[in-house]
Amino acid sequence: MMFHVFLLLALCFSDYGVLRAVSLGINYGQVGSNLPSPDKVLDLLSSLRITKVKIYDTNPQILTTFANSNVEIIVTVENQMLSVVMDPQQALQWVSTHVKPYFPATKITEIAVGNEVFTDADTSLIGYLVPAMVSIHGALVQLGLDKYIQVSTPNSLAVLQDSFPPSAGSFKSEVSAIMSQYLQFLASTGAPFWINAYPYFAYKDSPNNISLDYVLFNKNQGMVDPYTKLHYDNMLYAQVDAVVYAMFRLGYSGIEVKVSETGWPSKGDPDEFGATPANAAVYNRNLMRRQMRNEGTPLTPNRRLEVYLFALFNEDMKPGPTSERNYGLFEPDGTIAYNVGLSALSTTTSTSTSTSTSTSSSSSFFLTSSADKATTMGYRSLVYWMFVYLLAFQVFPRQH
Repeated sequence: MMFHVFLLLALCFSDYGVLRAVSLGINYGQVGSNLPSPDKVLDLLSSLRITKVKIYDTNPQILTTFANSNVEIIVTVENQMLSVVMDPQQALQWVSTHVKPYFPATKITEIAVGNEVFTDADTSLIGYLVPAMVSIHGALVQLGLDKYIQVSTPNSLAVLQDSFPPSAGSFKSEVSAIMSQYLQFLASTGAPFWINAYPYFAYKDSPNNISLDYVLFNKNQGMVDPYTKLHYDNMLYAQVDAVVYAMFRLGYSGIEVKVSETGWPSKGDPDEFGATPANAAVYNRNLMRRQMRNEGTPLTPNRRLEVYLFALFNEDMKPGPTSERNYGLFEPDGTIAYNVGLSALSTTTSTSTSTSTSTSSSSSFFLTSSADKATTMGYRSLVYWMFVYLLAFQVFPRQH
């Protein structure tokens, strides 16, 4: 009895009800004129305990700065380099120059070969993709790094011909031949299929036909796939499962799908419906709450969906519509772009003696809101009175 009482007491004074993110993937773009230095970025990531980052190059300053940290990094071979690294010797030179000098001090876990190649305006890149991936992987094998570093590529959701309902997922016919080669490579190396999935785009294009609550992970009726009878309460999970079905149609199963980019802009042009700070905050907050539950999609409920948020900072030099420059959780100066419910909380404990003072601090990454805090206080109040009740019956048992 007393064990259960003290367990309840421990819960009462724990962080019960507060969601703590010990690992959160995020995209660290650098297309900005006023971004903080890599050492300040590392401090920010460390204070938030974000331990997974993707960058869009192999910036030596970042790779050097992140050495001996606990941050895992995905680096990128830029699209314009694909035709070069098709050559195995050039691929070996690239890995020897851009990856090997930093590993293992810097935890490089994956090389993204290109970005959204299948849907790039330069269609010649498609033919370079798989040979480049094979050559980069071969270089890793030659250097003994293939056991530690995977090779894949992020894909736009536009690579799908159909995505609704999820079970109808299929790839565009014009890329199916190369896609089969790409999937064969992933299957043989155990690498994941990365997808850049943005429910925001679907809502922006058809705000009158798509439920905002459905794309924002808010409570809603959702939809049921008429063929599988699986229920979806948000669009992101439906998009991910559509990719799984598309791969299945080409004869591949068991390849893990991960989300290399997803996010919501906090500002947009007049025709960019839904690009507001409020919607951005709700989307990212709800998504991170799902992540804290270790959720999978309806098709793979027991496999936690790995997601990288886009993006860490607003980047003022990105071309395109206003939204492109306003996906960041943070402004370049490190201030929060909008209230997503993130806070870097530091706890400091000091021990003083007559001769010295020692101070230790630890930081945690919390996802909270006023509702969370109210719920937490409610739990603690309830547990407290349960403790008092049980303790009273333990110390002063009823007389029969």
